[in-house]
Amino acid sequence: MTMGAPSTAPAVLATSRLVMLDPVSLDDTFVAAWHRLAECASEPNVFHAPEFLVPAIKHCDTLRRARLLTLQVDGQLCGVMPLAGEHYYGRWLLPHIQNWRHPNCFLGTPLVRPGHETAFWQALLADLDCKLGAGVFLHLHGIATDGPVYAALAQLCAGQNRTCAIVMAQERAMLSTQLAGPAYYEQVVRKKKRKELARLRNRLAELGTIEIVEGCGAAGLDAWLGEFLALERSGWKGRNGSALADMRETHDLFLSATHAAHQSGRLHVTAMRLDGRAIAMLVNFLSPPGGFSFKTAFAEDYARFSPGVLLQIDNLGILRDHGLDWMDSCAAEGHPMIDSLWAERRHVARVSVALKGYGRPALFGLFRKGEQFMERRRAAAAGDPPPSHCVENDDD
Repeated sequence: MTMGAPSTAPAVLATSRLVMLDPVSLDDTFVAAWHRLAECASEPNVFHAPEFLVPAIKHCDTLRRARLLTLQVDGQLCGVMPLAGEHYYGRWLLPHIQNWRHPNCFLGTPLVRPGHETAFWQALLADLDCKLGAGVFLHLHGIATDGPVYAALAQLCAGQNRTCAIVMAQERAMLSTQLAGPAYYEQVVRKKKRKELARLRNRLAELGTIEIVEGCGAAGLDAWLGEFLALERSGWKGRNGSALADMRETHDLFLSATHAAHQSGRLHVTAMRLDGRAIAMLVNFLSPPGGFSFKTAFAEDYARFSPGVLLQIDNLGILRDHGLDWMDSCAAEGHPMIDSLWAERRHVARVSVALKGYGRPALFGLFRKGEQFMERRRAAAAGDPPPSHCVENDDD
């Protein structure tokens, strides 16, 4: 396929190629180009960068279903997104394509070179339209809807008279400020709450020496990560079997991704220590101009002092300290702790995009009516207002 250059320039055609790659057999040249794309993407996404996605597919894609969709323009890598074919959508037998994900992937926005957002979606949708095996629609998990990548998709679908439905929208805490940490804390958190947290910090200090330590220290990264895994497993996540160390695949993914990020200078770890013992720990991935707060853990025998909250307060200066514009909490909507400390919000959604041809628009329309009916039933049963997050364009 080709894309026309702007009308003010000479008529030069750029050659685009959409290629699906097996992620277990990537050569060094491609991985290097992938790294460069991740560093300059119009929307940073550490979960689709090679240092995270390669080990995620290796350890979490046990059925080996994931493929890497890549867009190359004039030989330059301009887009990457993992895809997988699915037979079921929830409980419904409904074949479709979706961005491949795993439980520890907190953002599904593809990596796209600035200026190529429309070309990326145009090439992907045109390719899927021609393939009967692609199923009925493209489903995208965890797409940020307040950035240029989604805006290009929505605009393209509107122009093509193609349904683009937001089927579940959420907002989560985000840190985005030019204020210093203490000034931001004073602005966001009410005085009464600040006074209470100061009291808890003073009570904790009565028990011993408190230190906020950034980095893994002399003991090294492996020791720090092992300490974090043990601390996380000692709490409620360990009791319900959801700690990273509870499953081999998440344990190995965590170690592989953090080591790769550390090697590239993109790992940020910090801990609150009481007489040398870690009572709260935090793992962040940096992806300038942004960052991602990946995991946190705290010692439940000190829960009455809120050490996790105190550590997050001391970490409010991370943007200034590391030259970042924002930090994504990667937390659930309405998270009681981080929502009270970070005032900004990031909007993410699940998006379903109809494919054309083979009678798929009509089938997708019927499916969407059924899905909307179920959404209204769930809202009525819960006493909530009817969902109003669907924005759709009619298909041909």
